[in-house]
Amino acid sequence: MAEEWAFLERVHRLLCEEQVLPTPPEASVVDFHYPHDLAKIIDVSLDTEVPRTLDEAEEMCRLVLKYSVKTGHRFFCNQLFGGCDPFGLAGSWITDALNTSQYTFEVGPVFTLIEDSVVRKCLDLFNFPSGDGIFSPGGSMSNMYAMILARFRLDPRYKSAGMFESKPLVAFTSQDAHYSIKKAAHWMGIGLDNLETVATDDRGRMRPDALKEAIERVKSGGRRPFFVNATAGTTVLGAFDDLEKLADVCEEAGIWLHVDACLGGSAILSQRYKGLLAGSGRVDSLSWNPHKTLGAPLQCSILLAREKNMLHKCNCANADYLFQQDKFYDISFDTGDKSFQCGRKVDAFKLWLMMKVRGIEGLGEKMDNAMEMSQYLTDQLRSRPGFRLVLDEFQYTNICFWYIPKKMRDQEETQDWWKNLYKVAPLIKEKMVKAGSMMVGFTPLLHKGIGNFFRMVITCQPSFSRNDIDQFIIQIEQFGNSLAFP
Repeated sequence: MAEEWAFLERVHRLLCEEQVLPTPPEASVVDFHYPHDLAKIIDVSLDTEVPRTLDEAEEMCRLVLKYSVKTGHRFFCNQLFGGCDPFGLAGSWITDALNTSQYTFEVGPVFTLIEDSVVRKCLDLFNFPSGDGIFSPGGSMSNMYAMILARFRLDPRYKSAGMFESKPLVAFTSQDAHYSIKKAAHWMGIGLDNLETVATDDRGRMRPDALKEAIERVKSGGRRPFFVNATAGTTVLGAFDDLEKLADVCEEAGIWLHVDACLGGSAILSQRYKGLLAGSGRVDSLSWNPHKTLGAPLQCSILLAREKNMLHKCNCANADYLFQQDKFYDISFDTGDKSFQCGRKVDAFKLWLMMKVRGIEGLGEKMDNAMEMSQYLTDQLRSRPGFRLVLDEFQYTNICFWYIPKKMRDQEETQDWWKNLYKVAPLIKEKMVKAGSMMVGFTPLLHKGIGNFFRMVITCQPSFSRNDIDQFIIQIEQFGNSLAFP
């Protein structure tokens, strides 16, 4: 038994040897192999019951680390997350070792207090005068919580009677919003036909006038508006909707206003940039993923609600075998009945530890650096030959651009020219992944009539420097100019 537990020390050593803790700049982001080749290197099958030795287990772990993507590398800019705060990681290790659930004070006494403390701090940060909150397994689930709360406030009878005799309920979200709103409409039985997509401006922000028109159109058609999803930091362009103006529209119409701040919520930690979230105190609910920009270990997502007891009223099932009312302690710290889940990971602790050790000011400084490096990148791309920005200015740390290889410059920008340009980003991406030096995402914005471009995402962890940005630009140029196509 002691030898088995000592295996954990081997794993920690492997994490350091394989350059995961931390990942140095000279390391590869990924050692890429195609799926059929990778399956020959690592035997992932489970067609044998023969136990393996600890030495064999260590070698299996080594191979997994070697061929996995190093998301802690400063040039892993492929997703909206990147890196891992060491204090957050320590929090994850502790909670996984204790292997408890968040649902009752009885089995998670310290952690229920910690989640309550983090929720109260977040309510204060986002200027909620009161309210409640809960950690959930990702922003998609947090957004769904908000939609369920909105339906419950509209009519609590939906909880008992269902929606069978109701007028169709209609939710609203922007063209640039996260796809999780579509999934929530589907899972809740609202139906995708009752999810209205609202037009955005040229920077990707929901247009308040278009929202007002959409609400009036839905009402005149006999359907029932009940939920508006605003976004603070859209997935592609990093756009922040004007919460003040949207709140005016929703208050006039009597509709629940939720803000998906899963990406952009971290700006609230910065004294310089928290104005991006002006009006957050007027919304009914808000979701934030510290595992995105901030670098908390996956998963770390919180849902805040303005009304204090709404989560419990909406979600409670009164399971008396778990949430007994005659316990010997204050049962208000038994949070499980306000959650959709029963077993629930202790996600609050890693964020709490980060806040404790770094302080809000320290986390804000990291956010400031990410924003400053994003502006530096924007300035460099604006003045560098061959680069073209998708937007003149960006609100957040998603910087979107095209690279135009030398052979395509000074040509007439016909429709065929643009078709060729849209192929450049995927080809450069292939080269960088196979080289293992960088991972940067590309995407189209089809509803805007725009094809593939790069979306460079800068996060707080690890902290970028100007030299890192310069090296990133040079690599894009080298890969781009080496293309045989077009």
